[in-house]
Amino acid sequence: MPSINTVDPATGKPLATYPAHGWDEIDSVLDQAAGAFTTWSSTSVEQRGDLLRRVGALLTERRERYAALITAEMGKPLAEARGEIDKCAWTCGIVADHAADWLGDHEVASAAARSWVSYEPLGVVFAVMPWNFPFWQVLRFACAALAAGDAAVLKHAPNVTGCALAVETLFADAGAPRGLFRSVLVADDDVTDLVPRIIADDRVVAVTLTGSERAGAAVGAAAGAALKKSVLELGGSDPFVVLDDADLAAAAEAAARSRFGNAGQSCIAAKRFIVADAIADEFTALLADQVERIAVGDPTADGTTMGPLARADLRDALHRQVTDTIRQGAVLVTGGRPLDGPGFHYAPTVLDRVEPGMTGFTEETFGPVACVVRARDDDHAVALANDTEFGLGAAVWSGSGRGLAVGSRIRSGALFVNALVASDPRLPFGGIGRSGHGRELGAEGVREFTNVRTVFVGAGPAADPATT
Repeated sequence: MPSINTVDPATGKPLATYPAHGWDEIDSVLDQAAGAFTTWSSTSVEQRGDLLRRVGALLTERRERYAALITAEMGKPLAEARGEIDKCAWTCGIVADHAADWLGDHEVASAAARSWVSYEPLGVVFAVMPWNFPFWQVLRFACAALAAGDAAVLKHAPNVTGCALAVETLFADAGAPRGLFRSVLVADDDVTDLVPRIIADDRVVAVTLTGSERAGAAVGAAAGAALKKSVLELGGSDPFVVLDDADLAAAAEAAARSRFGNAGQSCIAAKRFIVADAIADEFTALLADQVERIAVGDPTADGTTMGPLARADLRDALHRQVTDTIRQGAVLVTGGRPLDGPGFHYAPTVLDRVEPGMTGFTEETFGPVACVVRARDDDHAVALANDTEFGLGAAVWSGSGRGLAVGSRIRSGALFVNALVASDPRLPFGGIGRSGHGRELGAEGVREFTNVRTVFVGAGPAADPATT
């Protein structure tokens, strides 16, 4: 039986070994989830909300324990890991408070005597989740699925297997019915065999994935072949547009937070900084000043503001992108190298005069690298922002109404004006193009894995759904 090994990215040393699941174990998990769904789907939205509130309370109670686990397995500083747990707890409360409105029947005027739309549970939802936010990515999916009355089965990234099992225990300890939320441990060598088999299984009704384009294409193809719904939240090459009337100090400070938080390992981090040429020199200098203040080091130490990348191969791939972009004509402002010592650290990097066609412009850079691109005017800025196959988030910085006017012309799943792109449990989140399809969070995210059912009542008596 294969095993899964986890490694501390700050030191490169082994953390733990877990036995991977074969099909027999997965089959048992799917049976449990299907059985739990039968009961859970008949509970009230209020009862489901009560479970989420208990989950949120346990997250707060176990904050330090879970934050330490996140930091050990994927390397983010403890302060960021605590913030991740806090956001998960907050989301549990938000979904619990709003689920009744988001999932309630609503009347629609039609030719019927009465007609309405209802949102009914679907079944077991299979989730394939990434390592970069090992609790948040899972909780934002799980809150929606469980609030909708579904059951959930998680296949997490192997390097955060401890987090996967901790989340499973979290739901059980909060009082979830046996099997309602389960994790399956799939070794890398077994993914191409077992994941499509899980998706095709009759007990699974839908699949959701957050991850790379390659993983999304594979999971989306498997879901399509099985005629099952999928939600895909994939990569991004988010534009951060700075117009010539922006507050440059504020924009540069926000740019550094957006790009270098979580060591740049975020799909919605700003990646292409498209800056009006007239102020590009000043903005780049301000950004470089912010970046050079970042304290890279041991993520468990006080004062560290950026930890390592999560794996050695990720650091190596990022360095290739940086060196290719410089070779293609970009100017290195600061950083641009792996750091000496243990672990998978990379120097926070700023590249200037990046242009379309260069690696740093066309590829998603999943690490602490900011690419500054110069725009002649607003129209050119829009054209540069849209010169990508991705379409997740976009930010525009301006001291006038031009910011919204420019941003409205950029293709993306989210637009933020004078603010960092961020997910919020009250608002839908997702992308277009190669950034995926479907939505998480908000009313739209909770409804994704429901049967959106039309009820049409003609002339004559009919039962009132509120009394049956």
